[in-house]
Amino acid sequence: MKISGFTFVRNALTYDYPIVEAITSILPLCDEMVVSVGNSEDDTLALIRSINSDKIKIIETVWDDTLREGGRVLAVETNKAFAAVANDSDWAFYIQGDEVIHEQYLPVIKAAMLQYKDNKKVEGLLFNYLHFYGSYDYVGDSRQWYRKEIRVIRNDKHIQSYKDAQGFRKNNQKLNVKAIDAWVYHYGWVKPPKAQQAKQQTFHKLWHSDGWVQQNIPLVDEFDYSTIDSLKPFEGTHPEAMQARIDKMNWELSFDPARKKLSFKQRFLHVIETIFGWRIGEYKNYKIIR
Repeated sequence: MKISGFTFVRNALTYDYPIVEAITSILPLCDEMVVSVGNSEDDTLALIRSINSDKIKIIETVWDDTLREGGRVLAVETNKAFAAVANDSDWAFYIQGDEVIHEQYLPVIKAAMLQYKDNKKVEGLLFNYLHFYGSYDYVGDSRQWYRKEIRVIRNDKHIQSYKDAQGFRKNNQKLNVKAIDAWVYHYGWVKPPKAQQAKQQTFHKLWHSDGWVQQNIPLVDEFDYSTIDSLKPFEGTHPEAMQARIDKMNWELSFDPARKKLSFKQRFLHVIETIFGWRIGEYKNYKIIR
C-alpha cells in the first residue's frame, strides 16, 4: 500500500500557520508528501524546504486572487497539490495548514486504509474534528463548528476539492466514505491576537470583495476572542508535533466556559446534541456507508 500526503500553503509565517506541524504529523504514514507552495510575501518556501525529509515534494504555484466567490481559490490550490500525487499511490491524505493529527490516531488511520484499500466502494475516510479557539485549552462546542470532514481520499483524479476546500466530490457527487475513530485537531483559531486579526483582514478577501471586508472586518490591532458563543475546556493531550509551539504561547485567554452566548433556540439544539449526539439540520458533504 502506497500513501501520498498533500497540502497547500501561502504566507505561513506572516499568518502563523502551523504548517510544519501539520506536515510532520502525517509524514510517518506517507511515502511522499506533496506541498503546493503559493506565491508568498514571506519565507514560506524556505520554511517548507527546511523540513528534514526526503519525502517532501514541493510544487510552486501562483494563486489567482480574483477567484473570490466562495473561497474557490482554496479548492483550486488543493487540486493542484492532488494532481501532483504519484499515480501509483492507493490513498491521498489531505491536511490543511492549520490541522494536525495526533500520533495516537496514526495506527487507526493506517488500519482503515488497509481494510478498505481494495473496496472500491469506499472513496474516502471521514474524520472527527476538534476546533481549538483562543488558546490550546478550549475547543468550540456550538453548532457553528463542523464536526466531521473527509481527509483521506482514494487516489482517483476524478475526485476534486469542493467549494472552499472543506471537502471533496467526485463528478460533483458526494463521496461514499467510512467514518473512522480518528480526530483532526484544528488550530486555525489559535493565534496571537494580532496575528489572528491580520489573518481576518486578509483571509476574508478569499471570499468577499475589498468593500465587503472594509465594511465587515473592523480595523483594530488585535482580534477580540471574547465574542465566541460557547467553549468547553479541552481535557486531552495535544499532538507531539505541536508541543514546541504550545510551549511558546505568549498571550492569555480569560474565558469562563460556563457563560454561553446562545439564544433559546441555540440552547435547545445544544442540549439535544449533547444528550443524543444528534445535530438537527447538520450539513453533510459526504455519504457514510455502513
